[in-house]
Amino acid sequence: MHSILVILAVLAVTALAVMGGAATATGWVPPWGGYRILRPRLWGSGMVVSAVGMAAFMFLGPLGDLPPAYASIPLAGMGAYLVGLLLQTLARRPGRAPRAPTGPVS
Repeated sequence: MHSILVILAVLAVTALAVMGGAATATGWVPPWGGYRILRPRLWGSGMVVSAVGMAAFMFLGPLGDLPPAYASIPLAGMGAYLVGLLLQTLARRPGRAPRAPTGPVS
């Protein structure tokens, strides 16, 4: 049963990382969320960071063999996952508007 969970986790993390890499490189966003994402490259970066954090948490924590003395390592992975979620949330907000020229208008 453990090996099945590991395989499913690897597939899930790989799919997230591939979608994030595609969004970062090309600006492509999956169709089910594309209309809400205003900055696809930031969203892709957040997806890659959260995939790496999720992998670090799962494979060094519950699905790994680290002794309890190293419990801070999976927690750091969870922190990276949360940072990735924050980046994905920021990608749904509009970017900064360009500043208007402040000099005299001629």
